[in-house]
Amino acid sequence: MFSIHHLYRTIIPYPEDRIPIERRHALHLLVALLPMMYMAYLARRPDTFLLRIMLLPLVVLSVLGTFFRFAVDGVGYGPNNWGLASFALVNVAKAIDYAWRPEGMLKIGEEKPGVLAKSSHKRNGNAHAGGAGPFPAPSSVWQRRLPAWMYDSLELLLTNRGIGWKFGVGMHVPKEHRFLERSAFLSETLASCFHSFLIVDACEAFIKLVPGVKSPEGGSIFRPELPIPQRYILSTAVHIATGSAIGAGFEMCYDLSTLIGVGLFSNEPSSWPPVMDHPWLSDSLHVFWAKRWHQLLRETFFVFGGFFGGLTAGNVGTVFGTFIGSGLFHECSAYGLGHGFDPYVIFFFALQAPLLILERVWTRTTGHRVKGICGRLWVYFCVVILGQPLVDSWHRRGFGGGYIVDPRISPSRLLLIPFLQVVYGVFGSP
Repeated sequence: MFSIHHLYRTIIPYPEDRIPIERRHALHLLVALLPMMYMAYLARRPDTFLLRIMLLPLVVLSVLGTFFRFAVDGVGYGPNNWGLASFALVNVAKAIDYAWRPEGMLKIGEEKPGVLAKSSHKRNGNAHAGGAGPFPAPSSVWQRRLPAWMYDSLELLLTNRGIGWKFGVGMHVPKEHRFLERSAFLSETLASCFHSFLIVDACEAFIKLVPGVKSPEGGSIFRPELPIPQRYILSTAVHIATGSAIGAGFEMCYDLSTLIGVGLFSNEPSSWPPVMDHPWLSDSLHVFWAKRWHQLLRETFFVFGGFFGGLTAGNVGTVFGTFIGSGLFHECSAYGLGHGFDPYVIFFFALQAPLLILERVWTRTTGHRVKGICGRLWVYFCVVILGQPLVDSWHRRGFGGGYIVDPRISPSRLLLIPFLQVVYGVFGSP
């Protein structure tokens, strides 16, 4: 038992034993990803299954042992370390996914990596009326400039939703709302990125006003010094602000990636569809989790739980396993904050599976699916009310005490909050 614990702590050291990242460590981080790059290369080559299985332990140890060993040192950098842990776990899931498929990672229409089948009718699901086909994958400037093996490997590594790939078949892709002419597309994406930045900044600035929560050491969103009504009004506001910041943060980062992909790497605008589909408009949990919330980590959650759940209990097991895998991913990522584990995070995500089954039971019993205003209130109850202990767990471990937006460039801290303080001083004082 001691040897297993010692091995675990050799790979995942205690938070206080992590090495502060310096510029000279950049090469260490890059070298740790080389086995992962080779795994992606093999996954796009036929007859490499045994080699990929043999390579998998090296990839997992290299990624986990490196990205959990280093940390961004200093007060307020908890979210950065959360990001490092998330990056490591996503790559571990990708490595497992690449390794365990005997045929390798196939694009739609392929029977072997790089070999087209005689006929293929499968395509990615999307939100377009009439079920339009998969998004086109035209060649880019970089596809012509880079060696074929390198472009092939990078293309696989950088895809998350699986658009155009067999593992992404059936995934919802939001309908495009931007003009697809390149300059107009880039302008709209830039505006969307700035809008998301303002939302993240405003939500973070509000969270930083809450005593305890704003501390890097962490604090509960349920303030014991407040009477019951105000206590839960505040916790609900902090919860909504946290969720809005996370959602807007995904959109902001995706928009930045889109600007780089289309503007710098000459990708086609059509290859970068929206990442979110207005999650606050969801009128059932199924619509929320399967369509309107982002699908960037769908395959990650499937690898960490859905696959094994499906093997043991069929479709129901896949649903339970995927949400348990989601909980494991979120909690192991939160370990990067440096304040231990909290099982409630796993419980919240695992709870989504029976709630989804309740929706299906309702539909079969009544003949009406969950929808409309009642469905929306149901979603808000499951996510906003039942989700508060989840967000409280994160903030008790210092999530709200870290900085996403540097205070020196924060419009809310530099302009909005001082303005509101002046207004309150003039009109709010007795």
